[in-house]
Amino acid sequence: MTMSISNHIVIIGGGPGGYEAAHVAAQLGAEVTVVDTDGVGGSAVLTDCVPSKTLIATAELMTDMATAQELGVNFHDHQGDAATAIAVDLARVNARVKQLAADQSSDIAARLDRDGVRVLTGRGRLGADMAVEVTTDGGSETLQADAIILATGAAPRTLPSAQPDGERILTWEQVYDLTEVPEKLIVVGSGVTGAEFASAYLSLGIDVTLVSSRDRVLPGEDADASAVLEDVLTRRGMNVLGQSRMQSVTRDGDTVTVTLTDGRTVSGSHCILALGSIPNTADLGLEEAGVATDEGGFITVDRVSRTSARGIYAAGDCTGVLMLASVAAMQGRIAMWHFLGDAVAPLDLNKVSSNVFTSPEIATVGWSQQAVGAGEITAEVVMLPLAGNARAKMQGVRDGFVKLFCRPGTGIVVGGVVVGPRASELIHPVSIAVAESLTADQLAQAFTVYPSMSGSIAEAARRLHRV
Repeated sequence: MTMSISNHIVIIGGGPGGYEAAHVAAQLGAEVTVVDTDGVGGSAVLTDCVPSKTLIATAELMTDMATAQELGVNFHDHQGDAATAIAVDLARVNARVKQLAADQSSDIAARLDRDGVRVLTGRGRLGADMAVEVTTDGGSETLQADAIILATGAAPRTLPSAQPDGERILTWEQVYDLTEVPEKLIVVGSGVTGAEFASAYLSLGIDVTLVSSRDRVLPGEDADASAVLEDVLTRRGMNVLGQSRMQSVTRDGDTVTVTLTDGRTVSGSHCILALGSIPNTADLGLEEAGVATDEGGFITVDRVSRTSARGIYAAGDCTGVLMLASVAAMQGRIAMWHFLGDAVAPLDLNKVSSNVFTSPEIATVGWSQQAVGAGEITAEVVMLPLAGNARAKMQGVRDGFVKLFCRPGTGIVVGGVVVGPRASELIHPVSIAVAESLTADQLAQAFTVYPSMSGSIAEAARRLHRV
């Protein structure tokens, strides 16, 4: 579809929701300006997804090294003596993390430039009559828009009783300035972010205590998956404190103390706060523009990313809709397809795949076990441990499983869970099945390589066959 330049799109925020919207709008012939504050790519590229998964890549290698002897690999020093320890150089790891993030941001900026998108560095605010007021280092500029997309993201949540200092009490955005390995790390919060960092630093050989206010790690994920992960983490030496709500975090010199609401205390050298996110929606001029927010400050949007104000869309973490980079990107694309009149399908959260980058990884798509148990959908369930998979045995993998959900009668696959190494890659065939309404028989009858981890997906599908 080709259009003449007759629409000026102004996007506030250069993260996945913003830059993906910009690409679509430019492709459809619109004039596009992205107003960006902290660097193209947003927190996903600069302080969150890309950095954390780069750190986790090193942690995965450490995990593999720890099981090398079982596979017949021994390490020796230059004198031929057996090596007794593997150590991580955190300064080098974090330098690589920050360099990769910067490189990715540069790549995104270059592509925007190739698409003819103007990137304006400054802080945008909604003005009157579809205008965006931009404050820059050199002054200010007013942009008149035919459509506006708000993609301002979110920031780590802190509490008055738990304030980061950037040195020993840290948000997840501040950990990449560490140059020395923490002697004892306390992670407060057992959601996705807390679990990922706790798992990563444990794999790097650090003493980790995870403080969880709930009765299990990852309370929002599949319960069977959470149980496998918690078992693995505790087996590897993590101290998991369940049903332990944090009251305060304080520092005295080189010691950080976490006080729990029941009076217990936990001390360590460093603490990571993983307490959730707050939207970057303050001082955006939302109320004056008629853009509604919920009680948490998140911008309210419909399934085609429209806000309550005509011509103003929103995408990404500032909307609070399943806070994933992939969802942010899709919200941004959908907004532009909708406004510029291209074919568009509303956002369907039941087709979103996601992954928790712990060790083992936990990948999910579609309807969940919780929804099935609550009667929200009727589905047949099969769960197949990876321990019986030939490739898993070869690689020394004992933990993990494949779980599939399909509709009784039709056999259509409506969801799945994969727990294991590289589950983020293994979930893709299940995602295709869910997206395209394939049956378990269709999923089972596609050839898989032998031996392979993906063979367990086909095997689980075969077990759902009904005559």
